[in-house]
Amino acid sequence: MSSLAEEIRHRIGDLSPAERKVARVLLAGYPSAGFETVATLAERAGVSAPTVIRFVNRLGYKGFPDFQAALREELDERSASPLALYSTRGYGSTPPRAQDDSAPGTARAEGDQDVFSAEVGRTLRELPPHDVQAAVALLCHPKRRVVLVGGRFTHLLAQYLGLHLMQVRGDVVILPDRDVERTAVLAGLGRQDVLVVFDYRRYEPDKVVITELARERGSKIVLFTDAWLSPVTNLADVVLPSRVAAPSPYDSMVPTLATVETVLAGVLGRLGEKGRAHLEHSENVARRAGIQPADRRPDAP
Repeated sequence: MSSLAEEIRHRIGDLSPAERKVARVLLAGYPSAGFETVATLAERAGVSAPTVIRFVNRLGYKGFPDFQAALREELDERSASPLALYSTRGYGSTPPRAQDDSAPGTARAEGDQDVFSAEVGRTLRELPPHDVQAAVALLCHPKRRVVLVGGRFTHLLAQYLGLHLMQVRGDVVILPDRDVERTAVLAGLGRQDVLVVFDYRRYEPDKVVITELARERGSKIVLFTDAWLSPVTNLADVVLPSRVAAPSPYDSMVPTLATVETVLAGVLGRLGEKGRAHLEHSENVARRAGIQPADRRPDAP
């Protein structure tokens, strides 16, 4: 399911000039702006009330109450926790039965594979090409430092992206956990920095604060988020949404990993020989320092 904000962005080119004004007001104050009255929204956009109604009709809603009902439903999904999803995804007090009693779990395992492959496919098809290209350009810029931050679980993806970038370019920082180090990095953000943020539903308030600090200092923002779009979206220069549907109570990060890999492939293609030379230098330093090469398993010969 796409968020209403994502739907509006995709449809904005089909709107009339007056309807685009409504769209921009909604996107700038999303999602709270969607709960204002028709009259208030029309006044803020500088259009008539009928224009607001025509706008929501254009999106496929019968009227403004219908639009707001869809927005309320979306907000319920945005804030869904693993506990709330535990029962809705078939994980109650009684374990789900497989269709074949001789092979418990087989039916669920096969269905799980279908969910993952479908969500990865939809995510990659729906990625805005211009945003992918913009993210690649920012991450390859030789004069820009890259700072990455993730959330409760997505810090693993921030580290994954950051560690790969460190191999092929310089000046990459994963935001530290310790307060003094974290503060030092945030205080040093500036116009030559790219802040890469991972923020998914049950969005974390500190991600908005960190992004605001970066924007105030002129940094560029690349956001990895879900289909409902993090509040950071309104502050980001580049937004890369991913599907998160999963057969378990936990949202899947598999489609996001596919998105990260897509961006990494673009980075390597754009860096070309410079990236290879940086990787070679890193490997030489690792060997001289007696450090295990990053692309080898600990048990590799």
